[in-house]
Amino acid sequence: MTTTTILRKRIIRQCLIAVATAALVLLCFPQADTTHYKYEEGRPWNYAKLIAPFDIPVHPDSATLHRMRDTLDAHFVPVFRINQLLADSIAAALPAGPHRAPTASRIRRLYASGVVDAETRRHIAEGSLNRVRILDKNILSEISTSAFTSPAEIYRRMDSTASDSALRRYMASALPTLLRPNIVYDSVESRRHYDYDYLTLTADRGVIQQGQTIVDKGTIITPQDFTNLRTYERMIHDQLRGTGASDALMLLGRALFVAMCIGVLMAYFYFFCPEIAGNTRAFAFIMCLTLLFFLFSSLLERNVMLGIYLVPMAVVAALVQVFFDGRTAIFTSLVISLLCSALASFPLEYVFMQAAGTSAAVYSLREVTRRSQMLRASAFVGVAYLLAYPAIELMFNGSFDGWSWRMVIFLCCSAALVQLAYVLMFAAERVFGFVSNITLVELADSSNPLLRRLSDECPGTFQHSMAVSNLAADAARLIGADTMLVRAGAMYHDIGKLRNPAFFTENQHGVNPHDTLPPEQSARIITAHVTDGLRMADKAGLPSVVRDFIAQHHGRGLAKYFYITACKNAEAAGQPAPDKAAFTYVGPNPHTRETSLLMMADSVEAASRSLPDYTTESITALVNRIIDAQIADGLHNESTIAFRDIPAIKEAFIKRLKTMYHARVAYPTMNGAPA
Repeated sequence: MTTTTILRKRIIRQCLIAVATAALVLLCFPQADTTHYKYEEGRPWNYAKLIAPFDIPVHPDSATLHRMRDTLDAHFVPVFRINQLLADSIAAALPAGPHRAPTASRIRRLYASGVVDAETRRHIAEGSLNRVRILDKNILSEISTSAFTSPAEIYRRMDSTASDSALRRYMASALPTLLRPNIVYDSVESRRHYDYDYLTLTADRGVIQQGQTIVDKGTIITPQDFTNLRTYERMIHDQLRGTGASDALMLLGRALFVAMCIGVLMAYFYFFCPEIAGNTRAFAFIMCLTLLFFLFSSLLERNVMLGIYLVPMAVVAALVQVFFDGRTAIFTSLVISLLCSALASFPLEYVFMQAAGTSAAVYSLREVTRRSQMLRASAFVGVAYLLAYPAIELMFNGSFDGWSWRMVIFLCCSAALVQLAYVLMFAAERVFGFVSNITLVELADSSNPLLRRLSDECPGTFQHSMAVSNLAADAARLIGADTMLVRAGAMYHDIGKLRNPAFFTENQHGVNPHDTLPPEQSARIITAHVTDGLRMADKAGLPSVVRDFIAQHHGRGLAKYFYITACKNAEAAGQPAPDKAAFTYVGPNPHTRETSLLMMADSVEAASRSLPDYTTESITALVNRIIDAQIADGLHNESTIAFRDIPAIKEAFIKRLKTMYHARVAYPTMNGAPA
């Protein structure tokens, strides 16, 4: 498969990932509506002055409506109907007898004051119904209830004033079934008059005429302003609904916005971060972060007031910083913040504070080597938020009238949640195959089981690995390569020697097993430490970037000592030169700057042990000879290392070797005393 084909397939895969991400982001947007502005009651209006494009009625605000309803409920006078003929009907229904006439006369006099049911009479007695409106023949009049009685009170009053027992017996037999209220509550008329009174109280307060100001920039939104803005948006909504274009155009605008944000991110990667552009897994990781944090922002903003500020956007910066670089971390987090700002009530405020927080996170995590640095990052992000929030409040409002303690609490929680970066870092390493500096530091720790075994069983190889680690790290620091990766790779590059420690010079003590072996067999044993090391690395679960150092630290080079020995033996025996393949390492050649550094440092450190003296000239000549020979053999042709880096690498090696092999000052002794 050609390079062009591979590149085309990678671009297609990344475009499909980007399209899928954009589609899912669009699905996470809140349902389409016609809200043109994000605002809250009691917060400042952060947009330009809003001018009425048409006449807008001024409806009472919700607080006024509640207050008016409470007032109406407290002072509303209910409507009752009166039956003026009820007393005559009761009198006519009285049984015949000598007591009929005086009883009927008494009933007419008592009913003239008004008779209501027992429940209404109780309300009157409690003082909650002092007046009522009486509807009689479509004429409504308001009267006092102080004289009203109930049927039970009429009966008791008549019974208590009866002159003899015969009259009481007459009333007891007739009145209980005949007495009933002549003033009765009218629920229908009462509701009609209640609604009329409410509408009268809550009528529009006027009109904001076309061209007048609805709300001015920086004004604290009052309940009345809030109601006016809602009325304005509702009228805009009705007008757009009439055209049938609102939802479609809004969806189109959102799609363009999301596409541009993701497109800008992709353009940055292709122009400035080939490490991501050339790695589909890395690209998918960034798209997953984009989708994940937009989804969380959408859910929180939809369900919690100011909830978007709870989302720890600084975690994005921390993760990208750990796996890539600070510039990419800031740019990526800012683009994702810009995307999420479409959900925020105050987009400019949101983007500004996230820019401050993510910049603080990147600054505090320039070199992540310990978990405790995440705590420091949280503190830096919290301070950045608490400086950015009052700054933007003062800039827009000139005061702290719009200050929200809820916002302060949410920002502090967001800063504390930066600790989630450590958990997500672990997940990203497992899912996407990344390796963080923290992991590299842990791997390079000499207490690691595999390194402890190397130290115990191959002490010479372990010391060699540590020396190579120092050499390569010095050079990596000078040319801007990954120092932590080089250190970890150097510590593990020779673990394959654990299988046959005694066959390697640094572990021998006067006896060399190769003296009894033919050069071909010795070469097989020596070159096998690469494949043996890869098997051990797989078994130990070492990351692929560390395994690359094991595979590439000799590249496709020759085991020159044994090849030259075999050539001499063949020449002496009159035979043809041996096949180079039997003396060649399996490779491949180094692909990165870091693996090239290790190859150079490994060869230089091993060769330096055989120098007869350690003068500056001899060390310089050794370093130049070995590195120039590797370049001449083409071992670094597939690496990303630049030729301009070679002088700096040589300088770093020479300086370190001179330090390692400097002559010590002889200690003076007293006359006659042993040295």
